[in-house]
Amino acid sequence: MTPYPKDMMALVDIETMLQMRQLMEEAGVLIALYDQDDCLRYANDAFRAAWFIGQDEHPGWPDLMRRNFHAGRGTVVKTTDFETWLRSTMARRGKAGFRAFETDLHDGRWLWMTETMQPNGWMLCVASDITSIRSDERALRQDRDTAIKASQTDELTGVTSRRFVMAKLDELVRGTGDQCREVGCLAVLDIDNFKYINDRFGHSVGDAVLKDFAITLQRLTRKTDVFGRVGGEEFVLILPNTVMGEAEAILQRMLLAIRHSRPLPAQVSFPYTFSAGLACALRGDDSHELYRRADLALYAAKMRGRDQVGIDLAGPAPGDVRGLIATK
Repeated sequence: MTPYPKDMMALVDIETMLQMRQLMEEAGVLIALYDQDDCLRYANDAFRAAWFIGQDEHPGWPDLMRRNFHAGRGTVVKTTDFETWLRSTMARRGKAGFRAFETDLHDGRWLWMTETMQPNGWMLCVASDITSIRSDERALRQDRDTAIKASQTDELTGVTSRRFVMAKLDELVRGTGDQCREVGCLAVLDIDNFKYINDRFGHSVGDAVLKDFAITLQRLTRKTDVFGRVGGEEFVLILPNTVMGEAEAILQRMLLAIRHSRPLPAQVSFPYTFSAGLACALRGDDSHELYRRADLALYAAKMRGRDQVGIDLAGPAPGDVRGLIATK
């Protein structure tokens, strides 16, 4: 078979793209493509009409949801505190290779939506109109989705729960392929002197610190990262497809952001810090052992003065800190 010349191949590719674009416009479903920064890169006319997006607009998903919420259009968001809802939703958005759920629009339509994620953070969204489903079935499905969301969300901070985070950690290390290949990093984070904050200033101040910590750090996470609270003042950050040096740089930016954060508007001189333990995740790792190594690196950071990152270099045996370093 004679291969196409290069210029002919280029024409074939252009024709393929034109046909694909035309098919997406006529498919009868709502289609959108978001990049790794969650900015809209493509949407067919049906999707743009449903969410009130101009032809030349490429908004970020949070900005799109925010403006539609305040305008009372697009997705129905049942909350009196939109920013808390958005933080909770962003903590779970894009954290699975594939996700399907249902949502309703202010115009009365009920949609079945799917999100398909690439490892690089690009996401394909496809929505189908399922308004014809009986109202009693719809209510049952809504109750189910609400219960699932509640189980995946930390009630105080709005970030993901321990159950969600640990499930994602298992998924990270359980994948198939080369058993020695690095698949990312795990960081265990702990607010410094949190017991003293609670004892000295009260639990209301402690809660304000926890909320500020979650809000500040979530703003610095990437779409593919998983950030959640696992209990008390301890949080976990999963960094898929991230080498140790890049993960450390991300944590250093977080340390700096918290040093400058002031969680109490009435006390602008009230600062706080956190420490972190960082470990490299390999495909086939035991998730509990990986967590233990990151936790041991956190302990080393605390022992060296807090407000820094402890790094697990060699996966030492239990009780051995010789393979650990800490950086500020």
